[in-house]
Amino acid sequence: MLTARPVSAWRNRYDVALDGRPLTTWEASFWKHGGAFVLDGHRFEVRGRAWGGRSTMVDEAGAELATAARVGRKRWTVTYRDQAFEFRRRSIWSQQQDLYVGDNAVGHARRPSVWRRDVELSLPTVPLPTQVFVLGVVIAQWDAETAAAAG
Repeated sequence: MLTARPVSAWRNRYDVALDGRPLTTWEASFWKHGGAFVLDGHRFEVRGRAWGGRSTMVDEAGAELATAARVGRKRWTVTYRDQAFEFRRRSIWSQQQDLYVGDNAVGHARRPSVWRRDVELSLPTVPLPTQVFVLGVVIAQWDAETAAAAG
């Protein structure tokens, strides 16, 4: 299970752990929808549209590795290489995103507490770089929703 905790209340930066062991740091972009992380010595960048809906993950050379489409909708997908993963928002009142294989929920991305910005991902069938990509996508989406509600 991936867990992410904000480094501080003032920065949109998260320490990411895998099963309790430090893995990477998610650094959200200040001006753009997206961010970056380093995994196994390789830097990955997540780029999103200003209005959301689509995000991509690129490597150091700029090659596109993964895409997320229809982000923010009830159903959205992540494609990594030749694999597609379907996510569904649990309900209109919940930020939780469930990972589906066929008609079965097999994982989730959620905030375990409404009082904290921590994030928890259990995505057992998803490759690790793609899990961190999903983490960045849902953090960006939730931050956009929070900003819209506050405005």
